[in-house]
Amino acid sequence: MATRTSSQQLILVVVALAVVAGLYFLPKGIVKPKEGKAEMSEQAARTANRDNGAAAPSTASVNGTAPAGATAEQPHLTIAPAQRKEIDALLAKYSAERDPIARLRVASDLADQYKAVEKFDSAGYYYEQLALARPGEQTWKRAADSYFEAFSFAATEERQKMLATKTRELYEKVLKNNPENLDAKTNLGMAYMAGDNPVKGVTLLREVLVADPRNENALYNLGLLSIQSNQYDKAAERFRELTKVNPDNINGQFYLGVSLAKNGAKEEAKAAFLKAKSLSPDPALSASVDEQLAQLK
Repeated sequence: MATRTSSQQLILVVVALAVVAGLYFLPKGIVKPKEGKAEMSEQAARTANRDNGAAAPSTASVNGTAPAGATAEQPHLTIAPAQRKEIDALLAKYSAERDPIARLRVASDLADQYKAVEKFDSAGYYYEQLALARPGEQTWKRAADSYFEAFSFAATEERQKMLATKTRELYEKVLKNNPENLDAKTNLGMAYMAGDNPVKGVTLLREVLVADPRNENALYNLGLLSIQSNQYDKAAERFRELTKVNPDNINGQFYLGVSLAKNGAKEEAKAAFLKAKSLSPDPALSASVDEQLAQLK
């Protein structure tokens, strides 16, 4: 999987309100809070995952042409000819292989190749084949993590829910092997937010904080959920704690600024925004910070 800056580590969140569950997409980048649901969904679609779904992948996913709508903003949507050729060869080998051990080796190679080109659900499919053959905490988690990546890029509600279901299934297997795996529990919580039981998702995230009050992922995701439900006091509390744990958490600083600005604490918000800007050269982040600062004047 390609290395990403921390300013690109946003995942989509689904917010459980008192009576209505609202679906919101947070793409891999800073999302300006003033954006409405439609704008968020449109931006998420532009940066959406390249995968085709949770079923067994086909050679169509590596056909060598960029999907419709691919732009210069999405260079990752294309696969280099050499990588495409290698995947095609592995797919043919996997289909023809009859020896179970050899077939697993090919599955491992396929999973790694799909992960390298960021086709995460395809990678997850083959990692799951390995986990089925050799079940255990780490093998299930590798498959679950891949599907979670695909889930976090999902561009439509239908696709998001489909991938969330698969993600939950696999993380449940991880936790069955080790109930104390907090990374798995955090991601499981976020996956539950996309289903019919968002309250369980919040409960899982809170359980993570009980076990580890300094857990960055849980603090961050609970903070985002608070923002999405307009609970800016709670959001500021979460992000303030997160930035105490890790002052260099770019998203934590940015959303601390957002929360403080919404609460009218302009000077503190300005400091948080400037701190976020100082931590990353990302021009998109810089532009978002500048816009937020302009609104504080």
